[in-house]
Amino acid sequence: MTAPTETARAALSGAPATPPLLEVAGLRVTAGAHEVVHGVDFTLSPGEILGLVGESGSGKTLSALAVNRMLPPGCRTTAGTVRLDGTDLLALPEPAVRAVRGRRIGMVFQDPLAYLNPRMPIGRQLAEAALVHGASRTDARARALELLDLVGIPEPARRYRDRPHEFSGGMRQRVLIAMAMANRPDLLIADEPTTALDPTTQADILDLLVRLRDETGTAVLLITHDLGVVARTCDTVQVMYAGRIVERAPVKRLLAEPRHRYAAGLLAAVPRLDGPRGRPLAVIGGRPPAAGEPLPGCAFAPRCAAAVERCATEAPGWVERREPAGERGFACHVPVAAGEEPAVPDAPAEHGASAPNGAPEPVLVAEDLTVRYGRRGAPALDGVGLSAGPGRAVGVIGESGSGKSTLARALLGLLRPRSGTVRVGGRSWDAATPAEERALRRRVQFVFQDPYASLSPRMTVREALAEPLLAHGLPLGRIEELLELVGLPEELLDALPHRLSGGQRQRVAIARALAVGPEVLVADEPTSALDVSVQAQILNLLIDLRRRTGVGLVFISHDLALVRHLCDEVLVMRHGRVVERATAERLFSAPEHPYTRQLLAAAGQH
Repeated sequence: MTAPTETARAALSGAPATPPLLEVAGLRVTAGAHEVVHGVDFTLSPGEILGLVGESGSGKTLSALAVNRMLPPGCRTTAGTVRLDGTDLLALPEPAVRAVRGRRIGMVFQDPLAYLNPRMPIGRQLAEAALVHGASRTDARARALELLDLVGIPEPARRYRDRPHEFSGGMRQRVLIAMAMANRPDLLIADEPTTALDPTTQADILDLLVRLRDETGTAVLLITHDLGVVARTCDTVQVMYAGRIVERAPVKRLLAEPRHRYAAGLLAAVPRLDGPRGRPLAVIGGRPPAAGEPLPGCAFAPRCAAAVERCATEAPGWVERREPAGERGFACHVPVAAGEEPAVPDAPAEHGASAPNGAPEPVLVAEDLTVRYGRRGAPALDGVGLSAGPGRAVGVIGESGSGKSTLARALLGLLRPRSGTVRVGGRSWDAATPAEERALRRRVQFVFQDPYASLSPRMTVREALAEPLLAHGLPLGRIEELLELVGLPEELLDALPHRLSGGQRQRVAIARALAVGPEVLVADEPTSALDVSVQAQILNLLIDLRRRTGVGLVFISHDLALVRHLCDEVLVMRHGRVVERATAERLFSAPEHPYTRQLLAAAGQH
């Protein structure tokens, strides 16, 4: 982590410093009839990077949007102050706020495609950000070119006229950061700026934020659910749960010794590149409280294994302590003691995940696959091979654009390669008749990345699970068994997807894929959109399913720690080719290809 600026260092050490740039006190936000942010306080000094972490629904994004007076319809701020250099932004009329927004406060959103105009050249969109605040057209164009160079876009003059679809995901995120920096703001709010980015692109974006902080003195409020992002970037971290701040500390202190039980649970749920492989991860049981749910005591008490009677009836007070590294505080009746280890789930019992006399025959075999999109350019896949069978997990890693998702579609017969073959049980997709293809699809099933998009919003859980059973003429009596297999209660059977959490939706998607009794699951980034705690639950579920059912797995991910934790063999892809193939143990301990070493270095290993 790059060292803080002098101002931030002074603020963190308790030495005399300039007043805070941003002071948020007693902030309360309602959504509809329910309060969802309950008296949030935090300060941000010039040049400081403050991380705001917590599960989805904890209030991180709403708190940040309230700071910038950008709450969505149906939400409003009901109390509190937001002082920027002493001026309360909540008390300003809207025209005055517009003068601050974009000029003194820049905002970087999570999804660049949703916030960039697909029909307008990138350079014009950057210039527009300066024009809105009074720059001339000549100055705005010069500033746009300067910004493209500042955020590391090569050949700014040439790329000025390119449109968003001509940029990679990482480059689009750089453009959003450039747009937020157009008017040299004092404060940059970045909301999940690295979600779903591969390790090297993520590292580049985080390094860019730190470099911009160091070069311009801009303070950064970084919202994320990824504790690895916090460790790499932030000076201070603040943990939110159920609309409240539950812990604040210098980042190194919190990562080493969290005091609140929720913060400790988040850390324990993260797979580590240096941790034990295949061991179930610690999970946070239960669910976060719903908006408006009465909480007479500690909001985390229903999910806390260490909760005592007092936790259910009395809200914990804030405990502030000054330490050599800076001030830290938490609100917990039963804080984590020094050296205390969190509980880890019991390992699931073995149920014959693999054949007793060596590895089983592969079910899914791909040989020398070549796929091209259009006539020009490099192939999306170039001579790729893979085999997967019962009880074994094969990981596929690589940067965005390396061909991972194309490989997944080819394995499922959803696209036909220019050359090469994919065989399921010895039968290729190309040679199969419609009846044979239906039988092959029972043997290999797909788990999609986005559980929100892969389930019909109009079908209940029961109907979603019944659909593949009906399509293959299987008995509907398996529905309850499937629900039990993925750890969901029967009362959810008649629920629509909007009533389910992200983790519950992904469990339904996995149950749906298991409905027809496949021998291999192909899972394309199945945890990338999930919180750390939910991700741990899904990872434990996949480990358990392999042991209980013997199902094989092709696990495609940009998260190297997940792949190392789950998989037996790993393929590393770059530009459509497999550049390294090895057992997980060997690849992560002694990688041979320079690109593999580069990926591991970006993820914090080697």
